[in-house]
Amino acid sequence: MILYPAIDLKDGACVRLYKGEMAQATVFNDDPAAQAAAFEAAGCEWMHLVDLNGAFAGTPVNGEAVDSILARISVPAQLGGGIRDLATIEAWLSKGLARVILGTVAVEDPDLVRDAARNFPGQVAIGLDARDGMVATRGWAEETDIEVTALARQFEDAGVAALIYTDINRDGAMQGPNVAATAALAKAVSIPVIASGGVSSLADLQALKASGAPLDGVISGRALYDGAFDVPQALAALKG
Repeated sequence: MILYPAIDLKDGACVRLYKGEMAQATVFNDDPAAQAAAFEAAGCEWMHLVDLNGAFAGTPVNGEAVDSILARISVPAQLGGGIRDLATIEAWLSKGLARVILGTVAVEDPDLVRDAARNFPGQVAIGLDARDGMVATRGWAEETDIEVTALARQFEDAGVAALIYTDINRDGAMQGPNVAATAALAKAVSIPVIASGGVSSLADLQALKASGAPLDGVISGRALYDGAFDVPQALAALKG
């Protein structure tokens, strides 16, 4: 399993939210590029970036911060937040991102996701953000009546590179990931699934690995910043 360290961008700084609430943001580093470089130096092989302002605005906002990160690292990076048209997808990928993450448009414009996956094979992922098993969109601010697995199955034949499943109620709360729901999704679809939200200990990483589900990797943010474990420990737990 791959460790994806999370760099969530708000107003140009690296932050973590509590259960998706923008008003409850903790700044961990005002130099996101330095943070990304530190993660790479510690052994991370991927970066997970989120433009939080962009997710609410519906268009990229933290472009300068993303550019600075890409200039500092040599490992691949994926980005989500405010990416809702083909022009934006193409623009980000041309800057050197390995993968873009589409969330809101997977609900509102699934044909766009299919077009993007076809035009940029291997470079389009879907972000499935859920509260109580139901998808939320637009920076987690809007609830839908769409069940996560039902939405995921719509894209089985689209050529999507990965599904990033986040349990919003666990995100940033350090209460452990929703292992059962994550594993159930991974077993229900053939698209690789990346776990996100709530990882707070090495035991959480080990639980995801031991779930028996074919998980591609796990995203960790606050646990790394708070020092619950370090990158080498996490890598050992996921690769051991």
